Amino acid sequence: MQKLEQIQVIAFDADDTLWVNETFFRDAESLFCDLLSGYLPADEAFQILYETEMKNLPLYGYGIKPFTLSLIEAAVRISQGKLPTAMVEQLLDVGKEMLNQPVELLPGIEETLAHLAKDYRLVVATKGDLLDQERKLNKSGLQDCFHHIEIVSDKTPTHYQKLVNHLDIDADEFLMVGNSPRSDILPVLEIGAHAFLVPFHTTWVHEIPDEPIVHPNYRAFDSVRDILDFL
Repeated sequence: MQKLEQIQVIAFDADDTLWVNETFFRDAESLFCDLLSGYLPADEAFQILYETEMKNLPLYGYGIKPFTLSLIEAAVRISQGKLPTAMVEQLLDVGKEMLNQPVELLPGIEETLAHLAKDYRLVVATKGDLLDQERKLNKSGLQDCFHHIEIVSDKTPTHYQKLVNHLDIDADEFLMVGNSPRSDILPVLEIGAHAFLVPFHTTWVHEIPDEPIVHPNYRAFDSVRDILDFL
């Protein structure tokens, strides 16, 4: 494969690309199903929770706070409006515990960023709750690695094009590195930029595409360190 000589800016997704995130959601889902086990089997409770999240996405957006609201709404639905106050408090505590989790950097991130910063402008391009993402970035200790921080409500081709314009580069000079095909890969390819997928061991089902990605500007790697051999 030919190296990408034209790349000037490399953007990194934050959650599950720089640090661990999705694991906390999976643990919270399991706890939710356990708490509601007196009403429904786990698979049915999980399905109602997922449906509730999908319905709320356009209204609440992404992040732990919207997820917590969906936990409570789904539990009220499952209990047919008879959810005990104590269980509401338990679900609120689940969300607060998620917000207070320490930031665990993924293997290879620090050395990879240090190496790439010698030759490229590095950017964080992430979505979700502004306060929560700023909190995690501050806790990560990675702030000084990045030329620019972009936190948006969602990742669409329009958002990426605005970022490229802000950075004063052409789309083919931009590379996105992330773990979520629907957020980090497909909209980037749509604007003519480049995208590298570095999968996390668990991915939210909403982020999994319906078909395999085939595109000349797309490549997948087993770990973030592997991209150093290509750039």
